[in-house]
Amino acid sequence: MPSGMSHQPDNIFAGTQVVSLVEVRGTSIYLVHPRGAVGVVTRTPASVEEKRFLVRFPDGFEASLARDQFDVLKHFKDRLPGEGASPGFDLEQFIIYRCVVGSHAYGLDDDESDTDRRGIYLAPAEMQWCLFGAPEQFEDNATQSCFWEFQKFLTMALKANPNILECLFSPIVEKVTPLGEELLALRQAFLSQMIFQTFNGYAMSQFKKIEQDMRNQGEVRWKHATHLLRLLLTGAATLRTGSVPVRVEAHRERLLSVKRGAVSWSEVDAWRQDLHRDFERALAETKLPERPDYEAANRFLLKARRWAVNPE
Repeated sequence: MPSGMSHQPDNIFAGTQVVSLVEVRGTSIYLVHPRGAVGVVTRTPASVEEKRFLVRFPDGFEASLARDQFDVLKHFKDRLPGEGASPGFDLEQFIIYRCVVGSHAYGLDDDESDTDRRGIYLAPAEMQWCLFGAPEQFEDNATQSCFWEFQKFLTMALKANPNILECLFSPIVEKVTPLGEELLALRQAFLSQMIFQTFNGYAMSQFKKIEQDMRNQGEVRWKHATHLLRLLLTGAATLRTGSVPVRVEAHRERLLSVKRGAVSWSEVDAWRQDLHRDFERALAETKLPERPDYEAANRFLLKARRWAVNPE
């Protein structure tokens, strides 16, 4: 089994084709799909207690199903007279890039830190053309992993999504194919002044929610506050350097003190105010363009799609 990929019980993981054993109904209790409808698992349970899977059907409808409400398509076919086993869909085969994100990538890990993996899969042409279509992402909570389809990843990167840009610049890369190498060589094309809005704007809105929680519940989400401070540090540095410095060891002790709740809220608030002002100065000084290179990204997408049709 490849590194970072492990199966759920009964070999049910993101990408597994399944057949519904119950009628699938919508929010208004109307019938969307009859029993026997085939779908693909796009998200596995977040915990042992949850035991529900998100299943996507060919028309794009998604339903949350318990384990006893579906069967693995391969197993279902094996029990049918005259039917042979189906090879199914092997997600690992189509992953072009996999990296570690989160505390390990940031340099903020400790003995209790999980290992979060993110990456990109290039959907094969048959999946693009079939009724199912290509799921935009596969999320496997059991392995703390998430893989975006290539086009979805590019779209989010062009919008300066912080999680996506940090994925592109992760210092811990576990798998990269030649096509993935080409993407990494192109990653500067996704950096633009839009970073100010996505990194700084998101942090500002989330700090307001933290303050609201303090007023309503008297509690501070220290781990979330730490994440937002790190986001501000990373975003401003990106505007200045033209690269995403994922690791933040220089601020490790101070950030971990915030995460532990070992500092006062007034100190955290003062620090984040300083970081907002520094972000504004970085925007005024940056040499990054106002917009990312959409044209380069589109050319690369077309190249990848052609390769998926004829990889030789």
